[in-house]
Amino acid sequence: MPNKSLDALYTEVAKKILTETLRVREGESVTVETWNAGIPFARRVLAEARAMGCRAIMVYEDEEAYVEGVRRAPKGDVGVMGKNEYGMLAGTDAYIFVPGQALGIYSRTLKPEERTESTRYNSSWYDAAAKAGLRGARLTFGYVGKDMARLLGRSIEEIARTQLKAALVDYGEVASYARNISPLLVDGATAKLSSGENELNFTLRGELAIEDGLVDDEDRKSGNNMTYVPPGLVSKDVDPWSADGKVTLANTLTKFGVIARSELEFKDGRLVRWESDEKAKLKRLFDAVPPDDRRMNFFGVGLNPALRLGYGQDRFVRGATVIAGFGFTGLVSRGRLSIGSARIP
Repeated sequence: MPNKSLDALYTEVAKKILTETLRVREGESVTVETWNAGIPFARRVLAEARAMGCRAIMVYEDEEAYVEGVRRAPKGDVGVMGKNEYGMLAGTDAYIFVPGQALGIYSRTLKPEERTESTRYNSSWYDAAAKAGLRGARLTFGYVGKDMARLLGRSIEEIARTQLKAALVDYGEVASYARNISPLLVDGATAKLSSGENELNFTLRGELAIEDGLVDDEDRKSGNNMTYVPPGLVSKDVDPWSADGKVTLANTLTKFGVIARSELEFKDGRLVRWESDEKAKLKRLFDAVPPDDRRMNFFGVGLNPALRLGYGQDRFVRGATVIAGFGFTGLVSRGRLSIGSARIP
């Protein structure tokens, strides 16, 4: 069967986000924020939202102007929200965000320190969004640019199309899978991640997050009112002193490219040894993190049955397990995970 046109795919995803993810109602105010590459999709969101009787507007962030502003604006003014943006959030019921590739961690458009400085508004944006009670969705295909495509060895359209198709998954199925797992992810629970002959043990402690593609009243009350599309992750913080043992990682995307199979060893929470045919790439990643800070502090389980590995959102692929906190996010694609005495399917 031939691929659908991108316009048809945009329309399907737009309708699904409006009706299922955000449950938009007639008369509500819808804001679509998009960067350059997301304009065709944003047009479809506007058309569909207005057809539903919503008051919809589009906010356009030009990537070239954004990058120039980051580099030329007074340092204290970079990454600061203005009253115009606060006002826009306060008047929005549903918010759809298509970011630009310059904001992606694999992009070379901005230096890492420039990207960090330019996005320091994040906490204030989320606080304002939570105060407004808006329901929001972030489309990850917006992060896909030439740099990510080069690292993955695929075209920008191929990656974006795969992510958009995965946005059409049954959100109820994803949410059901998350509900089966999340009750096990309580503070103090012990986890065992087996990968090949290796075994990594760690203790859960901290925030639990679910990305199921749905924003309901409970999400808004807890401040989790922005969800990723495509969806598919349940995650939990890890006691940073608890990881002990070894883990075998599958091909893992990093800012220095895809690192083929590697082995990491942790002791008392800290990464103490690593082996890989691409050891130089790992060393570059770990050199940016002080030795005592190379600690596992996060893990997640992928939930999306429509996503495939190698398309920029590996952590959301059903059956994948990710660990992070030591310089990058590592992927275990065929591991066996147990929480306490329960096996996670």
